[in-house]
Amino acid sequence: MIWTNLDSVYFIGVGGIGMSALARYFVSQDKAVAGYDRVSTVLCDQLQREGVDINYEDRSQLIPKEFRNAERTLVIYTPAVPDDHQQLNYFRRGGFRVIKRSVALGEVFNTGRGVGVAGTHGKTSISTMLAHILHSSTLGCNAFLGGISKNISSNLYLDPASKVIIAEADEFDRSFLTLFPEIAVLSSMDADHLDIYHSVENIQRGFESYVSQIREKGKLILKFGLSPKVSDHVTCFTYSVDEKEADYHVENLIPDGLGYRFTVRTPHSVLPEIKLQIPGILNVENALAAVAVAHQMGITPDSIAHALLDYKGVQRRFDVQVHNERKVYIDDYAHHPTEIKAFLSSVRALFPGKKITGIFQPHLYSRTRDFADEFARSLALLDELILMEIYPAREEPIPGVSSEMLLEGIKMDEKVLIKREQLMRVVKERDPEVLVTMGAGDINQFVGPLKEWCMRI
Repeated sequence: MIWTNLDSVYFIGVGGIGMSALARYFVSQDKAVAGYDRVSTVLCDQLQREGVDINYEDRSQLIPKEFRNAERTLVIYTPAVPDDHQQLNYFRRGGFRVIKRSVALGEVFNTGRGVGVAGTHGKTSISTMLAHILHSSTLGCNAFLGGISKNISSNLYLDPASKVIIAEADEFDRSFLTLFPEIAVLSSMDADHLDIYHSVENIQRGFESYVSQIREKGKLILKFGLSPKVSDHVTCFTYSVDEKEADYHVENLIPDGLGYRFTVRTPHSVLPEIKLQIPGILNVENALAAVAVAHQMGITPDSIAHALLDYKGVQRRFDVQVHNERKVYIDDYAHHPTEIKAFLSSVRALFPGKKITGIFQPHLYSRTRDFADEFARSLALLDELILMEIYPAREEPIPGVSSEMLLEGIKMDEKVLIKREQLMRVVKERDPEVLVTMGAGDINQFVGPLKEWCMRI
């Protein structure tokens, strides 16, 4: 156990998906855990029920007394917190050890058999599938996830007897450079976070820096077609749904309900048939990456197949909310043009010939500006678009960048821009047959009301 000299851990931005997993970890280590967040959410409510003391006003007076000992308290913050944050500056001025979430995650991750899942898309789904496979096996695992696993209703898998630690290797803010994995997955290297990297070349160099940190005699599970520079001390295996040249590829892919049945050819064998009960061809690809890692870690084929049969998915990742004869409603975290294209293509394949209505909330002014043309092409895969205002997250507005600008570029007859308070009324008026919601902002707050409405119709 590291940090044996600590009594307490304070989180600034505790309600974030990555921060909350770490908070839960420290609770499991019998540390006193408290924190601040800007707003109360369902996740914050769950943390409070689990023993985390949370306050929602940025006042240093609200920091509990037991978290004011600089020698016995660790402070972890998210990069989204502004530099003028009162609580953050109280700890900085007081001589506390104040570290980013990525540093804290790295200090946990690097003590075990680390499996880091990197890529601009697919990290959460691959990590959660892999965690479920290993958790269901004799190997076991600990896993810090970027989403809520439906199998355990949490973003943290814990197994004190296991040395395996799975974590998402996040490229934002170059966070993945704190991780030194035994096995790494690289699913994609598309342009994103250009406010940080400024160019596609810099993003690719960032991923190559991460790959260079794979431990001696480690392994890289790489999506076929990607070609980062890889050290000679790393063994590389490729995976692909379509390309038969990949070391791990799919054979005999057959739709089965909303999911699929398929076999996986490995470098030296064919695994028995796998049935995946969650929808989307993109999830077949994600499962293939997880299968490749599990296979390389010595998990038996039968154990892999049994675990994936029982896998229920991740909240907000191709998350089917309603599926009946009258209505289909699917929610997804897709917020990048490539993710939107993959998601909508999968929805189209599942429901051919049906009218698909999509609600999209753009995330970040910079991302909207940098990928406006790509967003326009991806969203044009819809039959009807309901576009929301940009969710700014950590950003200030950028002149000339707006949802109006985005809407103008989308070649589609049925499209409308709305304010958030208009959403439910507009959806009811249009009465969609197949409805999807997409975005990484607070659009998730509408999932419950939309589901309830669809169930009543």
